[in-house]
Amino acid sequence: MHGSIPALAACLVLAPIVAPSAHAQTVASGHRDILLQATRSWNGVAYEKYPATQPELMMIRLTIPAHTALPWHTHPVPNAGYVLQGQLTIHDRDSGKTETFHQGEAFAESVNDTHRGESGDTQTVVLLTYALTPGTQPSIPAKGEKPEY
Repeated sequence: MHGSIPALAACLVLAPIVAPSAHAQTVASGHRDILLQATRSWNGVAYEKYPATQPELMMIRLTIPAHTALPWHTHPVPNAGYVLQGQLTIHDRDSGKTETFHQGEAFAESVNDTHRGESGDTQTVVLLTYALTPGTQPSIPAKGEKPEY
């Protein structure tokens, strides 16, 4: 009987080590909301194939003061935006197309089309994600224009 007391004591000491944690995490799938899935930009122009080089992703938060138009520019690669705050009106210079995106809306940016964004009555904050290749600039100013950022 004395031999079983040390064994019982050892079990009681080791039990907290091998017992499942009281804070065990649940393993489950998350919920996704697709904010954007596009094969064409907001102005209807289809995306072409990607370059056959190493990809590089870039994500920026762009803040635009109220009542401000960005300089005219182009993007050499596909990219997407999400309006975190305010609204963004995008103007396509050649076609004259315009579309406004509000807080909580995503949009597919145009590639090689000269365009610019414009804020509304409040500051606009946009999250932009670019599908680049190393050494590629995400935004190229139109001739005679300042950089977009």
